[in-house]
Amino acid sequence: MDTLRGRAEALKLARLLDVDPRDLAFLGELPADEVRVFRERAVAALFDDVPGTVDRIAALTRLLPAGAAAAIAQKALGPRLSGALAGRLEPARAADIIGRLPAGFTARCCHHVDPRRIGGIVRRLDDDVVVRVALVLAARGDHLTMGRFVGHLPDPVLLRVLPELDDATLLRTGFVADHPERLGHVVGLLDSERLASVVASAADEGLWPEAMAVASAVDGEQRLRIASLTAAQPEARLDSLVRTTAEQDLWESLLPIVAVLGEDELRAVAALPSLREPAVLDGLVRGVVATGLWADFLPLVGVLPATARRVVATAAGALTDAELEALAEGVEKEGLWELVLPLLELTDADARRRILALPALRERTTG
Repeated sequence: MDTLRGRAEALKLARLLDVDPRDLAFLGELPADEVRVFRERAVAALFDDVPGTVDRIAALTRLLPAGAAAAIAQKALGPRLSGALAGRLEPARAADIIGRLPAGFTARCCHHVDPRRIGGIVRRLDDDVVVRVALVLAARGDHLTMGRFVGHLPDPVLLRVLPELDDATLLRTGFVADHPERLGHVVGLLDSERLASVVASAADEGLWPEAMAVASAVDGEQRLRIASLTAAQPEARLDSLVRTTAEQDLWESLLPIVAVLGEDELRAVAALPSLREPAVLDGLVRGVVATGLWADFLPLVGVLPATARRVVATAAGALTDAELEALAEGVEKEGLWELVLPLLELTDADARRRILALPALRERTTG
């Protein structure tokens, strides 16, 4: 899911640097991990190299009663400086002051807190305070700031906040979560009815990329839940997922999700109108060639209608020799020849000759 991870990282970096995300469009050409490392270094540069004045104010703040410090923060310092100061104080002291601030003011400060200090502060805040601030952030549509915090929220807070958030907010926040490894746990707190509602909203509100990013960040039971609930959607919704994937070339994100489906669910996907269109199928083959996701792709091919399988076979036959070699290596590695060989019957003579001449297949046949 490098494409979607890269988008999320670019959004978070743009927010950090206070620039228009369109100005960072060139980052889409870089691997997502490189953009993440750059963002982390930018965080260090912005929050470590602060003016000495900030640390002097922080030192003075430590001498004041928490109530007085909270009053000064609101009346004299404002959200930006108050947020910066929170990251320079001991977490317990910062939490004591935050607990005396209005939720609205705290929400405005959150974006300016050093992201590396958030966990320590949140763990020391009263749950009621965290809930109130989270709901204010949601009301403001500040998904990027929510994404910084969601990975640090304890279950008692999540169980109170999640029912209050609309589906789109859940998807947009999950998409930019700083700790995506926690998303599986968050998804596990949603019952099947709510999770099905989130999936339906992804279709109805044009948020399939965000939904795929969340599904790709989780694994095991939670990925299976998302995949099955998606496959159970009405045909029009499910078809919109495939069309969005094709338009944005997101096969690397969708195929691993499709791969966990049962046979009946896989047949429901294979019967979609979009997967009868040559342009979609050709793009799908190209996407698999680029990502090497043959193990995720070929089981789907096996249940496609005959006409669609022929289109796939034709697209595969049109690959370059180098691409065919990569295909053969991937299929050999995964032991998937029994899924590939039936496609040979659907290719033309020239393509069949080229495929049969592949060293991996020739060695297999002669062996």
